[in-house]
Amino acid sequence: MILLLDIGNTHTHAGLGGPRRVARQMNLPSAHWADRRGSRPLERWLGKNRPTAVALCSVVPDVTPRVREWAARTWGLSPLELSAQNVRGIGIDYPRPETIGPDRLANAIAARARYGAPALIVDFGTAVTLDVVDSRGNYVGGVIAPGLAAMTEYLHERTALLPRIRICDVRRAIGRSTEEAMRVGAVHGYRGLIRELVREVKAELGVRRLPVVATGGYARLMARGLAEIGAVDPNLTLDGLRRFWLGWQGPASPQPPAHTPLGAA
Repeated sequence: MILLLDIGNTHTHAGLGGPRRVARQMNLPSAHWADRRGSRPLERWLGKNRPTAVALCSVVPDVTPRVREWAARTWGLSPLELSAQNVRGIGIDYPRPETIGPDRLANAIAARARYGAPALIVDFGTAVTLDVVDSRGNYVGGVIAPGLAAMTEYLHERTALLPRIRICDVRRAIGRSTEEAMRVGAVHGYRGLIRELVREVKAELGVRRLPVVATGGYARLMARGLAEIGAVDPNLTLDGLRRFWLGWQGPASPQPPAHTPLGAA
């Protein structure tokens, strides 16, 4: 089994993958890697399932070496780390490929394999990211916006009277309390953002049909009010990592580098 690790700013998403699918999944706070707390629940979750390989993508440079050290110490494994330099499953048509978040590449790999090309991925994580695979199967860029929770938390921290809220769906377009008004801004506001961006991306690509897949923590909530989203795929990033690792296992594939430094040729 392949241990799959998507290391994000807020959470590390872990999964066990095989030749056909991601079999199991769990989340833990990425901050726990700083004092090794992150490895303990992960090891308990793995139980008797000893991984034979580790594939990871990370947007937290300070955490990545800790994870590599843990994998080597615990399992004797050197993780295969996804980057623009060793990506398989998509092409890249982007001015500075080394600046693309590896989680965005993992999403693009899985979306192309599962939904075809062109495709648009909307990831509702700490940031809301939109990533575009064109009709040739190339990653060509996207959009980055603050995440729903980041936006509402910023309002709470930077204003005297706005509270911290729990994000949930709201039927009204006119909030009848401060909390409801903030939820309208987050939920309806971001649905409008996504709706308009999907329209503009389709126009720029020159396509009438564009599969849109959502992933991330608020994907199901947001998709309920967005007809533009055709699928919600919670394990999209992990499945992209799984497919990336499998792409390096063909008989003609050279041994991949376990870690390619950012910006390396």
